[in-house]
Amino acid sequence: MFKENYNVIGVMSGTSLDGVDLAYISFRKRDNWSFQILNCETIPYTNEWLGKLMGAINLSVENLATINEEYTTLLSTIILEFIAKYKIEAIDAVCSHGHTILHQPEKGYTLQIGNLRKIASLLNLPVVCDFRVQDVDFGGQGAPLVPIGDRLLFSEYNYCLNLGGFSNISFEQGNCRLAYDISPVNTVLNFYSNKLGFAYDDKGNISKTGNVNKDLFNELNALVYYSQDFPKSLGMEFVNEIIFPIINSYAISVEGILRTFVEHIAYQIGLSLSHDAKNMLITGGGSYNDFLLERIRYYLPNVDLIIPSDNIIQFKEALIFGFLGVLKLRDEINVLASVTGAKFDHSSGVVYAS
Repeated sequence: MFKENYNVIGVMSGTSLDGVDLAYISFRKRDNWSFQILNCETIPYTNEWLGKLMGAINLSVENLATINEEYTTLLSTIILEFIAKYKIEAIDAVCSHGHTILHQPEKGYTLQIGNLRKIASLLNLPVVCDFRVQDVDFGGQGAPLVPIGDRLLFSEYNYCLNLGGFSNISFEQGNCRLAYDISPVNTVLNFYSNKLGFAYDDKGNISKTGNVNKDLFNELNALVYYSQDFPKSLGMEFVNEIIFPIINSYAISVEGILRTFVEHIAYQIGLSLSHDAKNMLITGGGSYNDFLLERIRYYLPNVDLIIPSDNIIQFKEALIFGFLGVLKLRDEINVLASVTGAKFDHSSGVVYAS
């Protein structure tokens, strides 16, 4: 499907469980790609669905199949309500990431629910989805997938950093795009904020009242993952099986945990940038955490941290999964082997006709 203009809906659900991000975007291809976000919204999960998604990692194969069916129906309903609310008519495709339940690329397996064929019939629209599985089949990490969008849509920045459930970074080195997950972010910060009765640590106001526990800080930074070469990626397994047990072995306050983990995030980000970097685009929910940004600036005093518009902060991943869908429709490369470690660049995803 080669055209100059594409109108798509990008759909993303991240590991921080903030909800389903939807963005209606117009893409234009002339010499370079350009985009305009026309409508966007985040639909929070109900408490029931939050519980289901948080516990899904422990489900049996049979129960995973059931939640996949149920989540596909839920996602279809959310998308249809979004279309009706904004009276959207021109849609070339819905491009959906789904929600990651299991991510074990070292075992050749990754699962994003909500990508079943029935989503196209429920929407009565073409759907492009299930972007990660093919990359894992080709020997890749299945992540991160956003860097192709960073390269083609945000090329003016030396680095693109996302502060979501995990932090991940993308940059050019020579003629090669590199990217990898740095560390957990909101998967940990939100979890401990919940213990104090808050959905998240607003602007970092809680964490900045705590003190850094040096022993915990040092133990976190000594984790093997941080010394591994990229490509590499993280999933909730890393948080549940490694991060939480380490943190919970220390008898310190929640404020101390948050303060220490913020320092850990900022420190690891500081290690990830070269000293000659001029600027870095920061998106994701963590870009609203003023204290976290302050600590990142401490480790990167000479780098200009660029905070874009709210629409890009909140919906960059939905935007780029919309873009991945457009590239798939054009049968163009949308996953870079230099990023994921796959055997070759490829055009990933599944296209379902309505």
